[in-house]
Amino acid sequence: MKTITLQPFVLCLAVLAVAAPVFAQNDLNLPDVSQAAEVKQRIALTDITLNYHRPLVNGRKIWGGLVPYGKVWRAGANENTTIEFSDPVSVEGKPLAKGTYGLHMIPNQDSWTVIFSKTNTGWGSYSYDQKEDALRVDVKPKPLAEQKEALEFDFEDLKPTSTAVTLKWEKLGVPFTVSVNDADQTLQNIRAQLKGRGQFTWQALDEGAQFCLTRKINLDEALRWADASIQNEERFDNLSTKADILKALNRPDEAKTVWNQALKIAKAPQLYTYGRQLQNQKKGAEAMDIFKEVAKRFPQGVYGSLAQARIKSAAGDFAGAATDAKQAQAEAPTDAQKQSIQALITRLDAKQDINK
Repeated sequence: MKTITLQPFVLCLAVLAVAAPVFAQNDLNLPDVSQAAEVKQRIALTDITLNYHRPLVNGRKIWGGLVPYGKVWRAGANENTTIEFSDPVSVEGKPLAKGTYGLHMIPNQDSWTVIFSKTNTGWGSYSYDQKEDALRVDVKPKPLAEQKEALEFDFEDLKPTSTAVTLKWEKLGVPFTVSVNDADQTLQNIRAQLKGRGQFTWQALDEGAQFCLTRKINLDEALRWADASIQNEERFDNLSTKADILKALNRPDEAKTVWNQALKIAKAPQLYTYGRQLQNQKKGAEAMDIFKEVAKRFPQGVYGSLAQARIKSAAGDFAGAATDAKQAQAEAPTDAQKQSIQALITRLDAKQDINK
């Protein structure tokens, strides 16, 4: 009788064939008890993204029980809770580079430690190593008005350059403040965009110059952008921007020359809108000068009538202002404009200054 000897390769296949069902069972995609979640928030131009799993209270004692005091906790369930910053930020006033971090916490009754770890691929906090910390900050927990059955992260106290990232679970909230230097980051973003298509349009360069002018930063760079915008296409918009930058740089004679050129080519809507911008900047006297220029150069039409209405309203002549506003409403080409002007008429009929 001939003996059949299986080669090692065949034996491997046989073993794999037997083991295959086991691996298939382990690879089933089944619902997590603590379900996955993702939340995002943009602050200025910086994106903050949190990925985590949401355990339930389920009748258990959480703080000092399921989650012990004084020990590193995963700030969620299952894999690492992670937090990603698209730009450098400050957390509780301390700098943190852009990147994705494993988020851990050490709870205590009166104070918590929030940890940003350079390792973001761990399972929970089991492999946490303090040597891999990028940052630690201490924060104060706060009671919640209502119980949160499922753990959640929320963005609270939202401001133009900051927000409080708050973990909420059971009856406790744990906030930590993330802030950004939006001026520096926006400037970097503007410079990058102006190396692309933006450098060939008047609008993008003018917007960059306006950003610096509004913040009173990098005015020399803003002036270069304004000049490049004018070179692409001379308009009232970029000429007025340049004139305002020159004023801010204390170069009044040059500013006047550029402003006179801007006035020559200005149309009624542009001048009127510029006057409204001045009002929004709390420059009421300068705004009135612009409205007088509109009324003088464009006495007929919507914007001339609106300018007259604002001038008379500022002088307390509400009846005369209402008459001019009604004339502007009759000349307005769209229903949206008519409705907007109606709001002004209503205020004037109530003897309210529409410039305030």
